Amino acid sequence: MATVYLAYDRKHRRDVALKVLLPGLAAFLGVERFLKEIQVAARLTHPHILALHDSGEAGGFLYYVMPYIEGGSLRQHLAGKRPPGDDQALAIAAPVADALSYAHRMGVLHRDMWRTSGSPRRSVRRAGRT
Repeated sequence: MATVYLAYDRKHRRDVALKVLLPGLAAFLGVERFLKEIQVAARLTHPHILALHDSGEAGGFLYYVMPYIEGGSLRQHLAGKRPPGDDQALAIAAPVADALSYAHRMGVLHRDMWRTSGSPRRSVRRAGRT
């Protein structure tokens, strides 16, 4: 639905993830779904869900800003390695389940949970193309 870029927040001197709804997709899918995603992200406060820093529109592009977490996706972290052992799998799955449970209690259903949605450092990560 959108593309995520690594950007630099000059005001706060930090790297951020900038999720941008491209105009072609906005025309095809409509902006309502993206705006709903922003509203949902803004109200979730959980240690394993990335917080929303900012959102808006610039030059005809809708966007929102979230923390950038180094280290790549869970898929990248596990690529080329043996499947994780029980302890490592539990260390990954437990915080993800906790975050999803919280989101569900808040009335949010995560419709596209994939290996790329997670990070070894954070449970639910919005990065890459979604």
